[in-house]
Amino acid sequence: MSAEPSLGEFDLIRRFFTRPGPAADGGGVLLGVGDDAAVLRVPAGADLIAAVDTIVEGRHFPVGSDPCSIGHRALAVNLSDVAAMGATPAWATLALTLPSAQPEWLEAFSAGLFALADQHGVALVGGDTSMGPLCISVQVLGFVPRGEALLRSGARNGDVIAVTGTLGDAAAGLALLQSAPKSASGETGSARHFLRQRFEYPTPRVSFGLAARGIASAAMDVSDGLAGDLSKFAAASALGAHVRVERLPLSAPLRAQATPAQALDWALSGGDDYELLLAAPPERVPQLAAAAAACGTALTVIGEFREADGVEWTLDGRPFTPARGGFEHFSRASTQFTV
Repeated sequence: MSAEPSLGEFDLIRRFFTRPGPAADGGGVLLGVGDDAAVLRVPAGADLIAAVDTIVEGRHFPVGSDPCSIGHRALAVNLSDVAAMGATPAWATLALTLPSAQPEWLEAFSAGLFALADQHGVALVGGDTSMGPLCISVQVLGFVPRGEALLRSGARNGDVIAVTGTLGDAAAGLALLQSAPKSASGETGSARHFLRQRFEYPTPRVSFGLAARGIASAAMDVSDGLAGDLSKFAAASALGAHVRVERLPLSAPLRAQATPAQALDWALSGGDDYELLLAAPPERVPQLAAAAAACGTALTVIGEFREADGVEWTLDGRPFTPARGGFEHFSRASTQFTV
């Protein structure tokens, strides 16, 4: 930590969070940071999309985490929700609770937040600060053409289930952050670095979410683990589902660092993937896969929705039961870490 003294609230806001955002000129921001509330203009013919997530030290990220990664992560988890709706993110608000206002920490945190915001054209338009245990709440607002948002409830009987990217990497990365020293070099170190980065700096699939709108029937993001999130997806669409576990996309670094059983457990129940889970008619899969490739990610078909109750899991044709479900706050069965 810097020896520079802790800042007051208004100096903190002025120094680290008052800046012209990429959308400030012509991006619908009539009034941003500095007044009682922001004044925003949604494009004509659009629906407003709102997402909010809170991340807490020791619950969602380890104590002592790099503040740059915390800033990135706080925004990324919200952008992932907006991406799942097929929406364009535009504005964000930030509620930041800090044990103390240390300039060095705030410099790194705001750098991580704004780097990702600038990448996606998001303007910070307001927020609040308070003293207390480290806790960050971000809200992202965006827009989508009227009536065109991708919903969880839109899957149809016979739609395939597809997922972007790879699963389980972030959970493995968290395990490494908690227990393993950083490796200096070599193949193992490279794999470990990849997995840690997948936890600390998740990639919200914003461009693909936009591309999938009009192709996919429904979508949601995978944040609490595939096993739990797919159950929510199927229930929202009043359908059942069948997943072939052998088809789950696992990265080479994950396979190198974990046993097959551990890799599957992290892929099914680890959470923090922030990939997109989609439903689409089988004939649209090539179009959807091409859109994913154009956005720099892969798309893997892992099963299908059907008229049934619940989710059936099979591994090489045999019944399979995930060792645990996805994460759920306030549930004793959940296994989200506390450090």
